Amino acid sequence: MEGQDLIKNSATGFTFTLPTPRFALSAAQDALSQVNSTSSGDEKEKHTFQVPEMQRRAKVGVVRRSDVQMEGKNLIKPSVAGAFTPPTPRFALSAAQDALSQVNSTSSGDEKEKHTFQVPVFSATSLKLEAQWRNVEWTQEQKENLMKTVSSYRPRCEEAPQARVLLLGPVGSGKSSFISSVQSVFNGRVANRAMVGSFSTSFTKKSFSIHAQRGEDTSGLVLCDSAGLGDGGMTGLTLHDILSVIKGHVPEGHKFSPEQPVRSETVGYVKLPNLKDKIHCVAFVVDASKITMYPKSLRTTFKKLREHISDLGVHQVALLTHIDQICPEITKDLTQVYKRQSIRDVMSKAGALLGMSTSYIVPVKNYSSELDLDLNTDVLLLSAVDHILQYTDLFFQDHKPRISGPKLTL
Repeated sequence: MEGQDLIKNSATGFTFTLPTPRFALSAAQDALSQVNSTSSGDEKEKHTFQVPEMQRRAKVGVVRRSDVQMEGKNLIKPSVAGAFTPPTPRFALSAAQDALSQVNSTSSGDEKEKHTFQVPVFSATSLKLEAQWRNVEWTQEQKENLMKTVSSYRPRCEEAPQARVLLLGPVGSGKSSFISSVQSVFNGRVANRAMVGSFSTSFTKKSFSIHAQRGEDTSGLVLCDSAGLGDGGMTGLTLHDILSVIKGHVPEGHKFSPEQPVRSETVGYVKLPNLKDKIHCVAFVVDASKITMYPKSLRTTFKKLREHISDLGVHQVALLTHIDQICPEITKDLTQVYKRQSIRDVMSKAGALLGMSTSYIVPVKNYSSELDLDLNTDVLLLSAVDHILQYTDLFFQDHKPRISGPKLTL
């Protein structure tokens, strides 16, 4: 290696100095192969693999690789070959692929040229902050206070007895699950409704009133489900139809179809909708575990939606679902949600995707396979509903009827 170390320690990771792109390519491919061979169904299992130590013999070009070590010890070992423990095989796979990509992009005809690239060091656990970056009280008293706030909510407008909130987001983001989860909190038991727009290209407009308690009157909140947004457009729901729903033209029970957009000739079409028929707030729903995998076209879709919805004077917020799937510590203890840097980072990425500040975004964990309610899950869900109601109130403040004073006669 011409008197140079194969691997140098660095504040950002390991620096590889390889004699030729060909050998660098082989190293990256070996690392990639090791990750694939160690992957398992349980992605939370820690894997340690060694980046192969490679030495080139003079003139012959023979490569000697060290044996692969699978140990569950230190994150970084003071070894020439440098072992590191990625949090999951999936993240390790990404690291190896990035290294491979860098080698390919730097390859040239002169194989004697040396290339240096960085392999990121991953932590097996998410960085824990000293204090919550949003204040949440994880107590039974807080849950009861939030339930009272939501159940007693009434719009400050006589024309609209209930606030109507439309949920919009990609397929499988958790819109229907959020509605079911909120209803479960008030029902006192977990109950999941059938998902909307997940099994066909057509779906029926459905709105769900939130009941204060089982058997009691409905609250002043209605959550409206919708079909999922598809790649580069809509799945069963066009931009025109979305705006028709928000404007209040679409009757309850209307069956949407891409081939039959909402028109004035549509059965039940509301030509002159009142304030009670319209949508008063829009909540976008995105999956935290897929935030980096959504197609770029979805960002354009969100941009168009937000522009048109803003023109109608409707405020928008966002729900970040499946947060437990990106941070193992959250699965064990949901109260850590505002103490984990990984959650904060994903919220920033969601803000970039949606084109909105993170102050509008709240993380939630929906009920899925659980059979019993959980206090911390309930608090997070109810906090999200309270967040939505704050922006719903802004709509009614913006649409207060103007009271004109007595006319003066000269």
